[in-house]
Amino acid sequence: SQFYHMPQHRPQQDENAQGWRRRLHEVIFEADTKTGRRFDVILLWAIILSVFAVMLESVPAIAEEYTLILHIFEWGFTILFTIEYIARIISVKRPLRYMFSFFGLVDLLSILPAYLGLFITGTSSLTVIRILRFIRIFRVLKLMAFMREAIVLRNAVKASRKKVTVFLVGIAMTVVILGTIMYIIADAESGFTSIPRSIYWAIVTITTVGYGDIAPQTALGQTLASIIMIMGYAIIAVPTGIVTAELVGGKPPITNTQSCPSCSKENHDDDAKHCKNCGHEL
Repeated sequence: SQFYHMPQHRPQQDENAQGWRRRLHEVIFEADTKTGRRFDVILLWAIILSVFAVMLESVPAIAEEYTLILHIFEWGFTILFTIEYIARIISVKRPLRYMFSFFGLVDLLSILPAYLGLFITGTSSLTVIRILRFIRIFRVLKLMAFMREAIVLRNAVKASRKKVTVFLVGIAMTVVILGTIMYIIADAESGFTSIPRSIYWAIVTITTVGYGDIAPQTALGQTLASIIMIMGYAIIAVPTGIVTAELVGGKPPITNTQSCPSCSKENHDDDAKHCKNCGHEL
């Protein structure tokens, strides 16, 4: 019998597909190329305009006169961001990892309220969450003098988060105790009708905000309030000192904007050629 072998084009097709996805990934996720920077700038302007349109829609006079135009803008941006979200999923090798990452969830939440608005009234206003996508501006600022300083600040906040968390837990316990004490010594006529309401007063006082909606009238209550006010000045300085210490003694910033095409991991070293998470070539 005679066998006929059909030409095999699958390897070439797979290579072309991988090359197409790689180029798409460079445009969408990278800021080192001309097309990547252009894409990021266009995206940032689209985010600004879409959020501005949502805010204008909340003004009754404007919404009444320009309802159709605002709806066209809103759905135009929603469709644009939906296409971009799908393109991001297609361009990565592990879509689920991107979809459940911080930026992946933000990208999804930026388009989800518009579609929910078709079924639930009022949820379309939540599209203002798109402003979170503006964090990507730091990728564009890589080419500017502000990028290194922005990364230093981000690293300092990230490095001090455990200390700040411990500090906040301590403050939470403090205001619970102080609020309870004020509930005991103050009278209900002054507004201290429950422990939660007294804790609210303690938070407002210790942060030196002082709304004035609740205030102790007795001498003992005013004495305790004075002590809490003085404590507030010292407490405010603590997280500032923690972050400042990290700013002074922090590591040199990483300005690499490359995103791994396999696992979408970022923050690689400036001279990295492979992903530090999965080993894939950058």
